[in-house]
Amino acid sequence: MAGHPTRRRRAARVPVAAAVVCASLLTAGPALADGGSADPSARQLADDAKKELLDARSLHLAVTNRADDDRDARTPGAFDLRLDQDGNCTGSLRMGTGGADGGSVDLVKRGDEVWMKPDATFWKTQVSGGSGALAAQVFKDRYVHGTTDDPMLAGLADVCDLDALRAQLDKGAGRPTQKPLDKGDATTVDDTRVVPLTGRDDDSRLTLYVTEDAPHRLVRATEKSPDETVTMTFTDYGAPVPTSTPSADESVDISQLHDVDPDGTPPQV
Repeated sequence: MAGHPTRRRRAARVPVAAAVVCASLLTAGPALADGGSADPSARQLADDAKKELLDARSLHLAVTNRADDDRDARTPGAFDLRLDQDGNCTGSLRMGTGGADGGSVDLVKRGDEVWMKPDATFWKTQVSGGSGALAAQVFKDRYVHGTTDDPMLAGLADVCDLDALRAQLDKGAGRPTQKPLDKGDATTVDDTRVVPLTGRDDDSRLTLYVTEDAPHRLVRATEKSPDETVTMTFTDYGAPVPTSTPSADESVDISQLHDVDPDGTPPQV
């Protein structure tokens, strides 16, 4: 699985992917400039946004990874998940960067139970050998159901780990060197008035968009480097994760998947 190791590490688990970028600025140093704006300062906005993230019991998190030079069907290209601090979530993942199509998978997790419904392309590109093509036929339009005791489902369900985002933010707060932060003029993101907070991390330009009005919440974050753009959106702070789960008629037990793929090769997410 060739590709940029840092990119793969960031994409492997959604909350951590978002927090790696956000922690760089939410724990940044003093503002370089306030763009002529009145209080709150860039530092206050960042502090408030960080607190809102740490206090959020649930979130709607969407991530898009556009890589210009890394055509890879086995690297996640997009996520759209509603997740909470109890490990529940629902949503979807799309695989493939640089124009590659690795398919998509719907995901539902309640407690330690997990349901995943890959499309045919996902099965064929993410499961090794001929097992993927066979699985696409056997499990067409149905969820594979099991618990986090199964390594395959446990690895996929890691994307539901909201606590990983908060842990990464706390870890960032202890960094010995904090990067300076630039506060820009207020603008609009999805009909919401926000203040951009911008900084740099190596060759990447990082921007956080924090709501202008209290409570000051992060609603979008972008990371732009010479060959990659990652965009994250954060909405529905505190909104409950939908509780509905696929019915028994829509599901098959994970053991049947292992009958198709005895090695149990997990999808590379």
